[in-house]
Amino acid sequence: MLIGEYKHTIDDKKRISLPSKFRKEMGKKIVATYGLENCLSLYPQKEWQKISGQIASGGMLKSDWREFNRFMFGGAVELEVDALGRILIPEYLREFAEVKTGAVFIGVHSRLEVWNEKRWEDYKKRVVAGADSLAEKLSQTGAF
Repeated sequence: MLIGEYKHTIDDKKRISLPSKFRKEMGKKIVATYGLENCLSLYPQKEWQKISGQIASGGMLKSDWREFNRFMFGGAVELEVDALGRILIPEYLREFAEVKTGAVFIGVHSRLEVWNEKRWEDYKKRVVAGADSLAEKLSQTGAF
C-alpha cells in the first residue's frame, strides 16, 4: 500500500527520484497522467490496467465520459524508472502541476500523487481544517 508524504527536488536534467519507500511497489515502469486538483497521478502498471479499464468502461456516448477519457488517456505516458529510482516527467505534465524545482509525493493507497509544494501545503491546510465535517458527510453515505 502506498502511504505517506515525501518531498524531493528535481535535478538539472529534470529528473526526480521516487521515494525509496515506493520504488518496489511502483515497479520499473509506471504510468503518469493528469490528476485532479492539478496534481499528477502515478500508477504502477497493474493498477493502471485496472483504472484505465474502469475509465474506458463509461463508454463514448456521453460527453462527460468522453471528456474525462481524453483528460486521463490524452495526458498519460509510460515512464521508466532508472537504476537510481529516478523518473523523467514530461514537461507538459510538470507544467500542468506547476512542478518546477521540487515536488511532494503523496501515497494514496494504490497510486502516487505529485504536487507542487505550495499547492499541497495550501490544500492540506484546507482539508485538515474541514476533516471533521468531511468525515461526518462521508459517514452519511455509508462509507464508514
